[in-house]
Amino acid sequence: MFTVTVKSPEATMALGKQLAPELRPRDVILLDGDLGAGKTTFTKGLAAGLSITRNVKSPTFTIIREYQGGRIPLYHMDVYRLEDGSGDELGLDEYFNGDGVNVVEWSKFIADELPENYLRIIFKRDDDAGENQRTLRFDPRGEHFTQLVEQLAGANHE
Repeated sequence: MFTVTVKSPEATMALGKQLAPELRPRDVILLDGDLGAGKTTFTKGLAAGLSITRNVKSPTFTIIREYQGGRIPLYHMDVYRLEDGSGDELGLDEYFNGDGVNVVEWSKFIADELPENYLRIIFKRDDDAGENQRTLRFDPRGEHFTQLVEQLAGANHE
């Protein structure tokens, strides 16, 4: 596990960009935590790190947005509206076993659909410390993600 504090949206994006080069098809990144804590901002950095030039927007109303044209595709999912557990109807297995990186916001709503290995990042706002300060906790499951987090921690160790 690795925890980092960021003080700006740009720093949040930079973390996503830093993680992107090590990602591969079928990787699943779970982004959980407070509303407005930077989940989509982090995804924008991830997309930039994958050389995706299209503007990344929150998929709240579409549930899944697909971004092609980078090193590998990015599938950005916001499953907040699936609190009734209808994730199986979206064909999430096809995405999780497909050709791109999967980023899932609000993963608790599809907990039963998740693969065994993933990287969960928990975003926490700290408004008392400044309106842009966030704490991100990286919680890897599986060897690949453990190595990614160790690399990220080493690069961000002060």
